[in-house]
Amino acid sequence: MRSQRSYRSNFIIDLVSSGLVGAIELAEVWLLFHQVTVLGGMDFKQVLLVFGLADMSYSIADMFVGHCDTLPKYIREGTLDVFYLRPQPLLLQLMTSDISLRRLTRAAIGLASLVIGLSINDIHWSVAHIGLLVLTIVCAIAIFSAMYIWAAGMQFFLIQGAEFTNAFVYGGRYASTQPAAVWSLPLKALFGFVFPMALAAYVPALRLLDLPGPAGMPNWLAWCTPIAAAWMWGFALIMWRFGVRHYQGGGG
Repeated sequence: MRSQRSYRSNFIIDLVSSGLVGAIELAEVWLLFHQVTVLGGMDFKQVLLVFGLADMSYSIADMFVGHCDTLPKYIREGTLDVFYLRPQPLLLQLMTSDISLRRLTRAAIGLASLVIGLSINDIHWSVAHIGLLVLTIVCAIAIFSAMYIWAAGMQFFLIQGAEFTNAFVYGGRYASTQPAAVWSLPLKALFGFVFPMALAAYVPALRLLDLPGPAGMPNWLAWCTPIAAAWMWGFALIMWRFGVRHYQGGGG
């Protein structure tokens, strides 16, 4: 973290570029609702809440765990073997090998969207609503973090096939910012329950806004977000262990 701040000009450029990516993604949502007033039963103010929840949680997870997608480089170069020489778990070393501070500005875009979305929507606040909001943020960060872990576990088999897992990791992140009511049935099954992106933001937003959910996604499922996070981490750790046991070393 200190080394990233040492080169101030480069650090500022990284912060600005990361924030610009988040701003462009937010602008994409605004442009979409510039053409339609309601999408999937939600207007722009309501979708802004979904976007804020998903984007902020993803950005925080990306800052602390996102560098796990560099694992294919370590495997190809044989440098992963160095991690085995240290008296710490391999996954813990990989997760703590870097913290990308440039993603702070992207998280700030998500936080601003969330705060604005909470303020402009008519939410009848209660202890339950506050608890649900805090629970959702924590569990959403856990869900997005687990997505990176299972994808890393797959790299022991794919080696140069990161695009396959990226379709679910980054595609799932994009799906989480959209109303799930407009998804096709296969997408609802994939990003609703297998990879529970809908439970990371959309369904909790429905509960906060007191809106009915689409078929198969009632808003009371918002309270099941911890179960979704536990499922994702269980799946991620199984895939990681499966990959590590498969790994035979770089031959160095």
